[in-house]
Amino acid sequence: TQSHGGSKNMLDLYLRRLKEDVLAPAAGFFTFLHPNTITTIGFMLGLACACYAAQAKYSTAMILWAVNRIVDGLDGVVARKTNRQSDFGGYWDIVTDFTVYALVPIALVYSDPSDTRWLLVSLLEGVYFVNSASLFHLSSLLEKRALGAKKNQELTGVTMPAGLIEGSETVIFYSLFIVCHEYPVHYFRIVGADHRYTTSLVGKQTS
Repeated sequence: TQSHGGSKNMLDLYLRRLKEDVLAPAAGFFTFLHPNTITTIGFMLGLACACYAAQAKYSTAMILWAVNRIVDGLDGVVARKTNRQSDFGGYWDIVTDFTVYALVPIALVYSDPSDTRWLLVSLLEGVYFVNSASLFHLSSLLEKRALGAKKNQELTGVTMPAGLIEGSETVIFYSLFIVCHEYPVHYFRIVGADHRYTTSLVGKQTS
């Protein structure tokens, strides 16, 4: 990922460094590709994941989701390795990530619909939208005040404030969504509650 970041992040901070070390050797085989091309390939894999999930082909969806996450981590490593980081690359990475994040829960409910599931996924998407807006606005404020990624020597394009649910936790929960597709309601409730808590954390950091 080219643009997620934050010196105060919980699990993300450790795993981002680990991801850099693990993917750096593999990145050498993909330097002929532009980082934005890698992001786009990952996006296509994410869309395919949602399509297969909607058709109740959960094993294939899980494989595509896993590969999507690996490719999503590879684009930023290649960008740094080849000195091709860009503002557009960070922007495109965020847009594609969040599009996939939005589609996968909807696809899972579509594969096995019920009124309760549609209601809960609607609430999840709404809370996710508010949470994301608050996070990115605070991120822009931190960058404006020179308290962002450059100051903290982060690997990413912009900083992100701490939250209970971040990139790493999102990967874990979405994997559970797909693998335990018979029980998505419970995970939707947990993630929705955690996103509401994250939004409250962001509010405190702006004060």
